Amino acid sequence: MRRKPLLLFFLLLGSTAFVPAQTTPAKTPGAAIASSLKIVEHDFVPAAEAMPADKYDFAPTGGEFKGVRTFAQQVKHVASANYMFGSVLLGEKPPVEGGGENGPATLKTKAEIMKYLEDSFAYLDKAMASVTDKNALEPINSPEGKSSRLSLASFAVAHPFDHYGQMVVYLRMNGIIPPSSRPESK
Repeated sequence: MRRKPLLLFFLLLGSTAFVPAQTTPAKTPGAAIASSLKIVEHDFVPAAEAMPADKYDFAPTGGEFKGVRTFAQQVKHVASANYMFGSVLLGEKPPVEGGGENGPATLKTKAEIMKYLEDSFAYLDKAMASVTDKNALEPINSPEGKSSRLSLASFAVAHPFDHYGQMVVYLRMNGIIPPSSRPESK
């Protein structure tokens, strides 16, 4: 019974009244979810770009921050999860190495990490397009067990928002105003 309110929420989120960047109402559940994915991508990618390359290894160490991911690991984790969610939605093997909880250890430079991130959002966007009226509530095997395709797609949108919040803290601790918080220039 809890899925109906969630479905309604995301279908409403996909309408033009709720997503100003979209010019026409979504025609499928996947298109509605994809419009929400664009919102998080619009904030997440510029935040990842805003951190200077020499600060990508930054992680707070004081207080309750001991043992947290570095900024680079936050970015790689989200990108890796995007690939994993996308591959489950599409029913295929991920197109790239996931690398576990902190993403591939082979990606070292900011440029490599940014490409991995941008490509992951493109792949996840492709996967969102596969969610249709007919298969949205179809059971699939997600990393957390059985789920519907729509539930997994909605979690795939929520996940980067969680890490975006953490990245904002890291940026501000380094004296950087996140791009989405900067005043608009006129």
